Amino acid sequence: MKKDKNKSDQILAITTFALIVFGLVMISSAGVAISQNRFGDGYYFFKHQLFFGVLPGLFFMFIAQKIDYHFWKKIALPFFLLNLVFLILVFIPGMGLKLQGASRWIKLGPFSFQPTEMLKLSIILYLAAWLEGKKEQGADFFEGLIPFLAILGVVGFLIIKQPDMGTLGVIVVISMAIYFLSGAKLQHLLGMFGLGIAAFFALVKFESYRMDRLLVFLHPELDPRGVGYQINQALLAIGSGGLFGLGLGHSRQKFNYLPEPVGDSIFAVICEEIGLIGAMVLVSLFIIFAMRGLKIAKYAPDTFGKLVAVGITSWIIFQALINITAITGLIPLTGITLPFISYGGTSLVFSLVAVGILLNISKKCERM
Repeated sequence: MKKDKNKSDQILAITTFALIVFGLVMISSAGVAISQNRFGDGYYFFKHQLFFGVLPGLFFMFIAQKIDYHFWKKIALPFFLLNLVFLILVFIPGMGLKLQGASRWIKLGPFSFQPTEMLKLSIILYLAAWLEGKKEQGADFFEGLIPFLAILGVVGFLIIKQPDMGTLGVIVVISMAIYFLSGAKLQHLLGMFGLGIAAFFALVKFESYRMDRLLVFLHPELDPRGVGYQINQALLAIGSGGLFGLGLGHSRQKFNYLPEPVGDSIFAVICEEIGLIGAMVLVSLFIIFAMRGLKIAKYAPDTFGKLVAVGITSWIIFQALINITAITGLIPLTGITLPFISYGGTSLVFSLVAVGILLNISKKCERM
């Protein structure tokens, strides 16, 4: 079906807005106890997410959807290189901020942000521009695969040093989705998959906390007061919600039982308060987002637009999938947050900029 020229995908825009509202409501509810304990204000996390995440994010999304997406192709390389500099700065005393043993933040005066959230967008734009320029050479071993692995190697080294294995997993999947769509050979993809599995087990073996997470995944009953505490409390919250939930605001686990109730554990609070029905509504919104994003990729007018659309859609959907499957015990815990829903201004702002770019690509599609 033909669409009005220069009109963006309204279904995608409405779905994104619905996810943001859903997130604000749940942060307001899930964050009451932890906000009161830490800051003396039960709505601190809600206010912070609204004023430092939602409002600036919507503003930048509006700007991004007005800018012709080909602009990002022109600045893709310097944007990516700047991001690599930021990834290095997190280790510089005075600029990098170390929290709970991880160096993932840069502090600039009163503001702080996570360069890895910016990286999810910058690597999509860079790989899309680079692989479009390669065309047939992208499938070649020396012209395509080796440089691609070198890019991932540099990025991977800087992220593992933080360390942030969950984010690295998301970025690898995003990158492989773009590389696959660009015309990569199946044997190259299978080789990378095997290499990734080997790297995963090596990283698990060399860090005890990763091995602990894997053991708890295999045996959740082990050490329920130690390394198994979060997943056991999360499963208790999910099970308590049943079909319709205990009611919005009536979670018991958020009262100092469930770690990070506004972060990577927020899906457990959703299940406890609004039940399986509410959780399915949320999952349905992500499915709609995926369908619209892939449709935009299908009808994008050029290779760059297709690759960017697939990259952005893969990012949001795969990250949501990791968060939900981890907190429900289907995969080991990763610490990955739920896009648009979990607390985090940096994540929300860059996610909304990405949606703005996706909306601009949809304007150029002849059919939708």
